[in-house]
Amino acid sequence: MELLRSNLSRVQIPEPTHRIYKHECCLSFDTPRSEGGLFVDMNSFLAFGKDYVAWNHEKTGNPVYLHIKDTPKSVPEDRPLKKPTLLAIGVDGGFDNNETEYEESYSIVILPDFVSLPFPSVELPEKVRIAVDTVLSAVGAERREQVAAWTAEEKKASEHALTVQQLKSGVVIPPSGWKCAKCDKKENLWLNLTDGMILCGRKNWDGTGGNNHAVEHYKETSYPLAVKLGTITADLEAADVYSYPEDDSVLDPLLAQHLAHFGIDFSSMQKVSMTEMTTAERELDQNTNFDWNRIQESGKELVPVFGPGYTGLVNLGNSCYLAATMQILFSTHSFISRYFSHQSLKLAFEMAPADPTLDLNMQLTKLGHGLLSGKYSIPVTEKDAATAEARQEGIPPRMFKSVVAAGHGEFSSMRQQDALDFFLHLLDKVERGNNTRPDLDPSRSFKFGVEEKILCSSGKVSYNKRDDCILSLNIPLQEATNKDELEAINNQKQAKDWKKIICESTDDIVRPRVPLEACLATFASPEQIHDYYSTALKGKTTAIKYDDNWFDVFPRLLGLAHAEVSCYGCRLGAKEAWSLTETLILLYVYIDVPDVIDISHMRSQGLQPGEELLPDAVPEEVMETAQPVANEEIVAQLVSMGFNQLHCQKAAINTSNVGVEEATNWLFSHMDDPEVARKALKASGGDIEKATDWIFNNPNASVSDMDVSSSSSAQTPAQTGLPDGGGS
Repeated sequence: MELLRSNLSRVQIPEPTHRIYKHECCLSFDTPRSEGGLFVDMNSFLAFGKDYVAWNHEKTGNPVYLHIKDTPKSVPEDRPLKKPTLLAIGVDGGFDNNETEYEESYSIVILPDFVSLPFPSVELPEKVRIAVDTVLSAVGAERREQVAAWTAEEKKASEHALTVQQLKSGVVIPPSGWKCAKCDKKENLWLNLTDGMILCGRKNWDGTGGNNHAVEHYKETSYPLAVKLGTITADLEAADVYSYPEDDSVLDPLLAQHLAHFGIDFSSMQKVSMTEMTTAERELDQNTNFDWNRIQESGKELVPVFGPGYTGLVNLGNSCYLAATMQILFSTHSFISRYFSHQSLKLAFEMAPADPTLDLNMQLTKLGHGLLSGKYSIPVTEKDAATAEARQEGIPPRMFKSVVAAGHGEFSSMRQQDALDFFLHLLDKVERGNNTRPDLDPSRSFKFGVEEKILCSSGKVSYNKRDDCILSLNIPLQEATNKDELEAINNQKQAKDWKKIICESTDDIVRPRVPLEACLATFASPEQIHDYYSTALKGKTTAIKYDDNWFDVFPRLLGLAHAEVSCYGCRLGAKEAWSLTETLILLYVYIDVPDVIDISHMRSQGLQPGEELLPDAVPEEVMETAQPVANEEIVAQLVSMGFNQLHCQKAAINTSNVGVEEATNWLFSHMDDPEVARKALKASGGDIEKATDWIFNNPNASVSDMDVSSSSSAQTPAQTGLPDGGGS
């Protein structure tokens, strides 16, 4: 106790602004359920596993820690099974899901000798008791960040908040002890702001929640707004208000007034408990706790595998794109070497700033060791790992997702994302993180040098150099090797609802099969560039772009992506396309890839004897007069549909401002615009303004026909020194 008192100055009482980690180690995937439990630094409120807490003490000198340990409760083998009364799993009255129950215990530990003091204890200094109680009652940073991501889109003020009529019924709502007016539910209760009725919420798909009485009351009365009891606190904006007509969580600017009508003083109320979740928290739990194995590999018997390199990633609700990308990257030598075999967790921690949860290098190293060490790839049952009962919990990449997505509007949200977009975003972050040691940068393994040759009608040529990390290929469906089967499907579409056929993903549906060689051949074929400004002719002309000799430097790892694909045998109109956006994106095509891909013949040969380069400069007056202008009425209508304004301007320009329908068609046929934007940025040295000008001055640019209007054959700084991986 004297040792603890002598270190009281190193103990902090958490403030509301502190990020408190208490569910997962910031250097590993250890949790309170791990063998050694979890140690929370009572100064920084970072959490560490048993094997890593001493490193933190060495680095910071912080000696006082809250030790949290979860111990499985013993369950008698002869425990009688209760007869279920609800069609639900893991809830009172539902089916027993056989989940292990845990008992949580706490103690105060003082390093370096791991001196332990029991908690709770009246003998502990008051400052320590208050600090620990605050930590235990606080929402963990891990949970808070997930909920914040889930609710990234701000709630809007309800249009009904200003007009809702409150009945003078004399109803006074007590501060606690609520119960549904139509059943015995005492949780998930909603107060209707018109008549003061307290009713239970919706019944969830898994049987949990309420009995739908609040929703039914709205259908009977049309009283629009309800607030969830138990979420009302002094922070009124955090209260869960739902608008039934708008079918969404909303803000009620007059909530204090509406609550006072029923005698509720919000300033003295506290959130009832951690189990009384807001709608956003409940949605998050349902998504993260859903057993994804139920819908994957349906009908197939799979044998679970365990050990180094066989660790799964827990789905965070929308993170399948992240899991797929990271499993692939950590199967490559460059990422394994950089963040696992040649970098220890301790080294990464020593290099990290004060908060390692915000350091990309640390979190990549944590993820690499979590996936590859085998430490977390063990059966969760005592049974033999080869049996069907054994399964693996996997590791949740929460901290990694938080740091890699920081500041990105899409990846920091809980919306579904594209794996290719995430891959490119991650490589950019990794490159920036290794800018002082490019020799250690694993993203360089994907980089290759590009040299595009453009032949002007004047007979002169331009060689444009840049670097890239993805080869974007068109998929020529006309080269499908199973055309006869596809024609049969086309005939079937005439008799059946083709929309259902094209969206189905079952194994018995025939898909186009296109050889990779056909995609590469299409990529390498010459293409015409219309309205190409020739510095030799001082005007626009038609030029030819050659991609058959394209690679200036080959990558060690070749990343392939499809730039665009045309629908086989049918064409969607604008109105159909608007409601079938996902159909256009999720068109299933099989690409047959050989074991060995040899693209050595695509090596650039540079300026050839007898070729003459185009002059470099484009007169400023030409640049100014050449820039087209979009019809603002067309742009405004497209923006109202939810499209990005820059894309709408480009669509109007590309369709000569003819009309909204033509511009909409253009938008749906140019889903690869992010790729064009990336290449425009690279062509402009990362300058957003120049890149935007370039896109407007090259309105017909696509992934497969890029012209950066540069005749210089000098290498860019980013391209200099790229490792040449060879063409095979």
